[in-house]
Amino acid sequence: MNFNLRTRLSFMMFLEFFVWGSWYVTMGTFLGANLGARDQDISLAFSTQSFGAIIAPFIVGLIADRYFHAQRILGVIHLIGAGLMYLLYQSDDFSVFFPLLLVYMILFMPTLALVNSISFNQMKDPAKEFSIIRVWGTIGWIAAGILISWMAWDSQAGMANGLLRNTWLMASVVSVILGFFSFTLPQTPPRADRSTDFKLSELLGLDALSLLKHRNFAIFFISSILICIPLAFYYQNASPFLTEIGVENSTGKMTLGQISEVLFMLALPIFFSRFGIKKTLIVAMLAWAARYLFFAFGNADEQVWMLLVGIALHGVCYDFFFVSGQIYTDAHAGTKFKSSAQGLITLATYGVGMLIGFWAAGHISDYFLIAEGDHDWKSIWLIPSGISVLVLLFFMSLFKEEKIKPINNL
Repeated sequence: MNFNLRTRLSFMMFLEFFVWGSWYVTMGTFLGANLGARDQDISLAFSTQSFGAIIAPFIVGLIADRYFHAQRILGVIHLIGAGLMYLLYQSDDFSVFFPLLLVYMILFMPTLALVNSISFNQMKDPAKEFSIIRVWGTIGWIAAGILISWMAWDSQAGMANGLLRNTWLMASVVSVILGFFSFTLPQTPPRADRSTDFKLSELLGLDALSLLKHRNFAIFFISSILICIPLAFYYQNASPFLTEIGVENSTGKMTLGQISEVLFMLALPIFFSRFGIKKTLIVAMLAWAARYLFFAFGNADEQVWMLLVGIALHGVCYDFFFVSGQIYTDAHAGTKFKSSAQGLITLATYGVGMLIGFWAAGHISDYFLIAEGDHDWKSIWLIPSGISVLVLLFFMSLFKEEKIKPINNL
C-alpha cells in the first residue's frame, strides 16, 4: 500500500472515531447536567448503541454488500449524521433528544463495518496492514477527549455555562468533513451476488449457531454476553462519576483508556501465544473486577491514582477479552462461518449483552441516588465488580484449556 493511500485511510479512521469520541464519553454527564435526565433516561440513551448494533447487519449486509459502493454509503450516512448531531446540539428536552439519537445510532453503527470494509478492500495483507490504519481511529478518539478537556467544556465552570453542549456541534462539523471526504476514498463496490436469495439467518450470523455445539465455544459465547453487562457500567457511568466527585479534565483523563488500548494491543500477540486463550481471557475478566474496585475506593483527592489506574486498565479489559475473543472465534469458525461467526458475536455482545447492561446500570444508579446529582458510587461500582467475578468463576470452572493458532499481527 502506497503512502498516499495509507494516509487517506488513516485519516478516514481518525475522523470516524473522532466523531464518536466527541460526544459518547461525555453524553451521560451532558444529559444529567443540561437536560436534567434521570439515570434511567441516560441508560436508555446509551442503549441506542445496542439497537444500532442489532440493526447494523441489515444495513451493511442488505444494502452495502449488495447494491451500493461502501464509500458512498459512508459519505451519505455521515452527512445525514451531521444534521442529526446539529439537532441534538439544539435539543433542550430528553423527549426530543432520544428519538434523534436513536436514528443517529442506527445509521452510525454500520459505519464501523463500512470503514473496515473500505480499508480491507485496499489491502493485500490485512493481518500486517490493518493495525497501522486502525490505530488512527483510537488516536482520533483520544484527540477528541483531550480537546474537550483542553477547552474546559467538561469542567465544573464549563458545565455551569452549558459549554458541554458544544461536543455535539463539534461532532456535527467533523461529520460534515468526513461525509465529503468519504466520496474521495477508493472505490469499494458491492461484492454480494444480487442474483442469490437473501437469507436473514446468514445476515445476522445465525447460521454460525452450529458452533455452539462445541462446549468451549458455547462457554465463551455465554461469558462474552455476560461480561458486557459490567462493560456497560463503564461506558454509561464513568464520565458522570468522575464529574460528580470533582475530577477536573475528566474527559482528557479518560483517554488514558485508549492510550492503554494501543499499548496492550501490541502486547496481546506475545501474551496470547505464550499463555493461550484461557489465561488471556481470565486476565481480562480479572481486570474488569479490579477496575471497578479501584473506582469504588478511589476519590478525587489522595486516592485519585486509583481512578487513573482503573481507567488505564481499559486496554487489558478490552484487548485481552474482545480482540482475543475475535481471534478465538475466527479459529473456530473456519472458512464457512468466518464472517457469520463474527457477526453473531457482535450481535450478542454489543447488541444483547450491552443492552442488558445499560438497562441494569440505569436502574442500579437510580436506586443508589442519594440526592439530586449525588450517588452512592461505592455501592454502584461494587456491583459490576461482583458480576465480573461471577463471570470469571463461571468461565474458569467450565472452559477447558485448548490450543489455537494465534495471529501474530492484529
